[in-house]
Amino acid sequence: MTSHQSTQTMKPATAAKKLGVYLPATPAEFQEGVVTRAELNELQANPPEWLRALRDKGPHPRPVVAAKLGVSIAGLARGGVTEALTTEQIQEIKDAGPEWLAKERATQAEVRKEAARLRQRDAEKAAGAES
Repeated sequence: MTSHQSTQTMKPATAAKKLGVYLPATPAEFQEGVVTRAELNELQANPPEWLRALRDKGPHPRPVVAAKLGVSIAGLARGGVTEALTTEQIQEIKDAGPEWLAKERATQAEVRKEAARLRQRDAEKAAGAES
């Protein structure tokens, strides 16, 4: 009996998300086709020029923008940022230092601090249960 392995494919939107790029900025052939797991692995291992340029200069999708600014995606929306931004635009926001950015960074820091506290508490509980 031979096993038949089908090729796993994904929509361009899924592949763009996995690659961390903004789909509308990708080449038409990428947007219109399907991407196999092997093609995705190849793009990650040996990114073509267009992929390197998008990762470097943008435009970047909201999760990447949020990460570069040190805020949550919801924080971006509260700050009025709803579209993809280039690296240059992100730097301009950082340089301007708007009040919403400082507030959202503080909120994000509190969220991380609380998550770390909960992880520590859970680790202590697990260690206590093993004894």
